[in-house]
This record gives sequence, structure tokens and C-alpha cells, in this order.
Amino acid sequence: MCMVIFAPIFAICAFATCGGYYGHLQVKVDCADRRKSNLSINIDFGYPFRLKDVHFKAPLCEGRRDEILFLDGDFSAASQFFLTVGVFAFLYSLLATVVYVFYQNKYLKNNRGPLVDFIVTLIFSLMWLVSSCCWAKSLSNIKTATNPTQVLLLISACRAQENKCTATQEPSWSRLNASAVFGFVNVILWVGNIWFVFKETGWYKTGQRYPTRSASGKRSSEMRQRLYSESSFDLPEESSGSQLSRQNSFNLSKGDFSQHVYRQSSFNQTQVSLSLPQAYLGKPVVSKGPMIFVNEM
Repeated sequence: MCMVIFAPIFAICAFATCGGYYGHLQVKVDCADRRKSNLSINIDFGYPFRLKDVHFKAPLCEGRRDEILFLDGDFSAASQFFLTVGVFAFLYSLLATVVYVFYQNKYLKNNRGPLVDFIVTLIFSLMWLVSSCCWAKSLSNIKTATNPTQVLLLISACRAQENKCTATQEPSWSRLNASAVFGFVNVILWVGNIWFVFKETGWYKTGQRYPTRSASGKRSSEMRQRLYSESSFDLPEESSGSQLSRQNSFNLSKGDFSQHVYRQSSFNQTQVSLSLPQAYLGKPVVSKGPMIFVNEM
């Protein structure tokens, strides 16, 4: 919503204050011979700031003729680049506003709209940053090239000490300063809008659908499992009494354990003897236990 409301406004402010600028500088040359003086030398310049094409006439105090002088520098590239970025950003922001308001369903369909919007926002953020920096640097150079002191040095008559040269009017820089400020405001606006556009893409939604567990979350889950495992091994108080009774009964029956072992061993022996094959090779030997036949040698 911030993008929809403020982006077109600040884009208009940026390129309007730069593209519509008009500067005026006025100097005077007061020669020693008053008849050859020129008290109103007007120097006009503006967008696209090709100062090398700006010329003016200044008197030569030694004669009655004038000389034609030109300012120094060509700053059209930075100013035109800044203006172009502002115009295209304004057009795209208007298009995005229409899509957001009237075509919201088509914008979110198949996730193509948010992805395109995210890429374009990244591009415009970078372009605003580059163009604003270049324009701020060029603006500083323009101020230097149109400084009255620098302009008076170009005039041959002003180099002589007997002549007097002064600046009667200096250009106003408030609009160009505002354009540079609006440029950096657009940088902040578009860079801040990257996050809001990214939230509409499928990349952000995928990350929200499958969130990664943090180290603190893993540590807390491990502590829960450890506490659960320790609590599962704890016996209730009621079972402790039954356990003691079982222990006492086991101690009481300990005295009969030897007799039980003896009976069990004798039963095992008889069981083994019963498992032997029966062979009638000799006289039987009568015994109280099972019948066993022994061979006579």
C-alpha cells in the first residue's frame, strides 16, 4: 500500500524538479574606461545541463569589441539518466496500482505476478540508487562550474587589476537540491518495498509452510523427551508396597529353595533315563525307580 500511494508522487517530484529547472546568472564588468563597461552580462542554463554549449558575450576593455565565452562541463548524461528512471518508475508504479486494485486475482494467479513485481522492484531500486548518486555528484559539479567566481575567471577583462568584475545575481539551487533529495527518498521507498513484494511470492510462502526448527526449539524438544523417558521409569507409590511384600515372600521361601532344587535335579535325572532306548539284553534289575536293563559281561 505504501508503494501504491507514495511511489508515483515521489517519482513525479524527482523528475519534475530536475527536468524543469532553469538557472540564471548575471555578472558585470566595470572597465577602467567607463565607455567600454558592460554592467549586465546574463548567463542562462538549464536541463539537460550541457554547459559547454552555454555561451555569453563579455567586453574587452582594451578595445570596443566583445569576446564570446563558454561555460565548462557537460552533465547531460547524469541528469537525463535520473529523469528517465523517474519517468519509468512513475509509469510502472501507476501500472502496479491499477493491477493491485482491479486485477488482484490475476496478479496472484500462478504466482507470476508477484515474481515479476519482485524482480522489477529490485531493478528499480538499483537504478534509483545509481541515478541518485550520479545526479548528486553532477549537481555538485554544476554548482562549481556556474560559481560566479569561476565564471569571472573566464573573462579576460576581469584578469586585469584595473578592471572591476562582480556578480549581481546568482542562480537558485533549491529545486535541484530538492530533486536530489527526492531521488534518495525514492531509493528508500523502493528498497523498503522489496520486503512487501517478497511476501507475496511463492518463496516466502514455501518458507512459512515448512519452517526450520531453531536451535532453541530443538533443545526444548530434547528436554521434553528426556523428562518423559525419566518419568516412565518411575514406579508409583502403591507398587512399592507390593514389591516389598514380594521380596519378603521370596526371603521366606529361600529355605525351601534347596529342597526344590534337589527334587528338580532328581526329576531331571529320571527324565534323562527315561529318554534312553530300552534294550532287553540281560536280566532285569529291579529297582524302585524306572526299569533299567544292564548287560552281563
